[in-house]
Amino acid sequence: MRLAVLDRDRCQPKMCGLQCIKFCPRVRTGDETIIIGEDEKPVISEELCSGCGICVNRCPFGSIIIIGLPEKLEETTHRYGKNGFSLYGLPGPAIGKVTGILGPNGIGKSTAINILSGTLKPNLGRGRITWEEILEYYSGTALADYLEGVSQGKVKTSQKPQYVDMIPRKFKGKVSALLSKTDERKVLKDLIYKLDISDIIDRKIDELSGGELQRVALAACVARDADFYFIDEISPYLDIYQRIKAAQIIRELAATRAVMVVEHDLAILDLLADVVHVAYGTPGAFGVITHPKGVRIGINEYLKGFLREENVRIRTESIKFDVHAPQATKEVSSLMTFGQFTNKYEGGFELKANGGDIRKGEVTGIVGPNGIGKSTFVKILAGEIQPTSGKLDINITVSYKPQYIKAEDPVPVSDYLRSLNKQVDSSYYQTEITRPLALERLMKQKLDDLSGGELQRVAIAACLSRKADLYLLDEPSAHLDVEQRVQATKVIRRFAENNKVTAMVVDHDIYMIDMLSDRLLVFEGEPMKRGEVHGPFDMREGMNRFLKGIGITFRRDEETKRPRVNKLDSQLDRMQKAEGEYYYSVEK
Repeated sequence: MRLAVLDRDRCQPKMCGLQCIKFCPRVRTGDETIIIGEDEKPVISEELCSGCGICVNRCPFGSIIIIGLPEKLEETTHRYGKNGFSLYGLPGPAIGKVTGILGPNGIGKSTAINILSGTLKPNLGRGRITWEEILEYYSGTALADYLEGVSQGKVKTSQKPQYVDMIPRKFKGKVSALLSKTDERKVLKDLIYKLDISDIIDRKIDELSGGELQRVALAACVARDADFYFIDEISPYLDIYQRIKAAQIIRELAATRAVMVVEHDLAILDLLADVVHVAYGTPGAFGVITHPKGVRIGINEYLKGFLREENVRIRTESIKFDVHAPQATKEVSSLMTFGQFTNKYEGGFELKANGGDIRKGEVTGIVGPNGIGKSTFVKILAGEIQPTSGKLDINITVSYKPQYIKAEDPVPVSDYLRSLNKQVDSSYYQTEITRPLALERLMKQKLDDLSGGELQRVAIAACLSRKADLYLLDEPSAHLDVEQRVQATKVIRRFAENNKVTAMVVDHDIYMIDMLSDRLLVFEGEPMKRGEVHGPFDMREGMNRFLKGIGITFRRDEETKRPRVNKLDSQLDRMQKAEGEYYYSVEK
């Protein structure tokens, strides 16, 4: 079975001279394998296509994807017209459970949610179709009763959007005005307390940080009275403690409701979900959603890259974690040292650094709660702000990726990156940066047209494109899916090692910090009031110190050695705290 997909937004037939038609071997022999449709764009016959891939390679805009699909796939759940994206399978909401969806961006998760919420009628790949035909197809399945309720308009949904930084564009006014409209379950006061947003309730939406917007958006979603709740990523901009609090709120909600979540922080998904559906395929072309799996089994199979029940390999390499705590720090020379300095803000917050060293060719992770001064510290190293006391002599060149990214210039990605590094077209740059970050299909797009995840990958590439001694990346995992986080981690590590430069990364994704860092800087103090910089420490000492400060313990999965959050006050949680082992277990 062959699938031909045309990205109609990318396709520019007036600018390419219809290369796909001119060079198609079947068209040259007289077949109508590719014709011009009513919208003056190509229409590819999947029945006649030989799968040679010439049109894919000839298209200057990368708008064509030709894929050979497995014959065992179920009937199409939904297809967006001829040569459009196809979805196979649907996740099943279940009352009393949190159902997770694990998979890359662009794989059909939004399509599935639109179907489950009733905003999109599944066409089973047949074009026009009636609800009677749909219900007949799903008769006898776990989804039958649910979809019957959707067809009758009886299912009420509440949704938390993925990109919370877009909220200020749609709503103007105070937080209290926004939340008061959503308190259908009369639980808003409790949510405000649990999410620690009482101090911002009278502030305007456009004055909030990303983490504050994330918590407000979650409160607004959970406060509504609905049958089905869909929560798209709770982790961006939240620290590990806030993520766990949000997960607890969602689990409480699921006691009497059907809740479905998409989450790319696997440690939080593991804690949050009861079952997971793994989504795989080719982003932008087709997606397959598996039957539900136990959360541990589903995550482990995803990390290994092989789905046992489906007998499908979704990745050539497994994602691996260290079996033991990292070895003693390797001998490396110092890049720079910094002495004591402080930085005070008019609002009263004070950051104090006790001094430390930064080493060449090393990746240093930066961890700590939100509002503790991590971004301030990075901005001081980047030279964007000066400390109020103490002198910081930085005699090195620095490249900086900020936490919040804005694309104001409507220039193509290729032109933007080329302005930073003229080697963009070299084989080394493409091998080490462009391909791993999946930027090839974005090169002709303009910056202001990119999604949050696309813009994040471009920002990482831009940071690494500048020639510097020290590379500072503030929350590079935000809006990236699991695959993209792994690739970004590999790119940053290889770049530092191969070029003998230093990278410092601020992030709240424990998986990413675990795979990425040689040493850790740990920030402690009282959020929004004072912060102190300690370290750098070796990984084991640093993570134990960090997690002890927020009262959370992790264990390692026996099969994959990935970090897993222990339930608060569980036997293992209490035992590890008594031993002082908050992250790495002692190897006997």
